[in-house]
Amino acid sequence: MIKSELQIDEEIEITHLKVEGHADLERETASHGIINTNYAAYHKAVKRAHEAQNSRDEIRNATREINSIKSELHSIKSMLLELTKR
Repeated sequence: MIKSELQIDEEIEITHLKVEGHADLERETASHGIINTNYAAYHKAVKRAHEAQNSRDEIRNATREINSIKSELHSIKSMLLELTKR
């Protein structure tokens, strides 16, 4: 079923209306959802989100490495204390 506008099986027409005061926003009439039509801003936001996730992953990995080193240092300290008791 191809027509000039998208349609759902129940014959509800989906149209987009401009949101007053926002040049890049449209409201979908069927779901009342807001759609941002500024694709450049969208891709920029997605890129920022990926970079933020990568940064969090790097911090998480560094924290794990630090905790591993701390654990190894604790083991070494315990061994040295045991050796000094002899």
